[in-house]
Amino acid sequence: MEKFKNYCHSGDAVYGLGLIGAAIYYISTANSFWMGVLGVLKAIVWPAVLVYGLLKFIGM
Repeated sequence: MEKFKNYCHSGDAVYGLGLIGAAIYYISTANSFWMGVLGVLKAIVWPAVLVYGLLKFIGM
């Protein structure tokens, strides 16, 4: 594990902030409890949907 000693975790921080922001947005716009639960699930997977859409847009 010595070679990973100086590994930068800035991507984790960006993902974490995005997760929190998306969760706040989805929960604040939810009309019911279950829509809030669905919003939390959406907040977890939104980066994958974003990357999929980007790759589809650029034609890969």
